[in-house]
Amino acid sequence: MPAGEAFSDGQRDRIERAIRAAEDVSGLVFSVFVGALPGDVRTQARTLLAATGDTQKTTILIAVDPAARRLEIVTGERAAEQLSDHGASLGALAMTSSFLAGDLAGGIVDGLRTMAEHARQLRTLHLDQP
Repeated sequence: MPAGEAFSDGQRDRIERAIRAAEDVSGLVFSVFVGALPGDVRTQARTLLAATGDTQKTTILIAVDPAARRLEIVTGERAAEQLSDHGASLGALAMTSSFLAGDLAGGIVDGLRTMAEHARQLRTLHLDQP
């Protein structure tokens, strides 16, 4: 799907703000791809994750092919330690619920929020500080 066809400027802005908020909450990198995913979706998503380069280990990549009704979430090594499969599944559920209602942008925003909450950085308490 050509760039700009899937979202209005306002929707793109909402998604970008949701990505920044998710990154702030989790300390991880979130990447969203919306477009055609020919062949094996998981393989395509892994290829997109590898293309993130230096941030690959800390990236959560959401790949959505609206025309084929496909969704795949893949994580880098460090991101997988922080976001459980259960947290990713809840994010996918949030997205697909909105997608079924015809709200692609809202679904992505909901999924980002859900996954960010489940990947929230744990605060470390130092025992040597009062």
